Amino acid sequence: MGGIGSHTKPNGGYDEWITPPEIVSGLGPFDLDPCAAVGQPFQTAGLQYTIEDNGLDRPWTGCVWMNPPYGKSTGLWLSRLADHGDGIALIFARTETRMFFDYVWPRATSLLFIEGRLHFHYVDGSRAKCNSGGPSVLIAYGERAADRLANSSIPGKLVVLRGSNEP
Repeated sequence: MGGIGSHTKPNGGYDEWITPPEIVSGLGPFDLDPCAAVGQPFQTAGLQYTIEDNGLDRPWTGCVWMNPPYGKSTGLWLSRLADHGDGIALIFARTETRMFFDYVWPRATSLLFIEGRLHFHYVDGSRAKCNSGGPSVLIAYGERAADRLANSSIPGKLVVLRGSNEP
């Protein structure tokens, strides 16, 4: 079963989950969302790329909001955001993974570990009945994004990192 922990169903179908709008509005506004859902009912950024646009291959500008596809490709998206250096990503707080050690711990500016478990939304805008099944973290890349996390009213624990690639 695909569940909220993955944007891809085991049978190969695409399964999109939308960030709760109060998370994005509590951190925004954003200039770009490279991972928006097709037909997304909530505006997350001024410019939104969907799977049809292939946001990894398109230009990124301004402050980016990103709830990337969860799974094997998540690291590619985090790498791109880290290289861009201005934005916030929402992923599961799987702090022990290779992806976290490659693209979060050494490159992020700060993290906000969200209290409790999120209830994502379906593409039609309705709230999922079940929670996400795992803890979530907001990852800031760059000082502007870090300030947004620090000044948000999203309940959780803020962790400020020393900065990109410092020993």
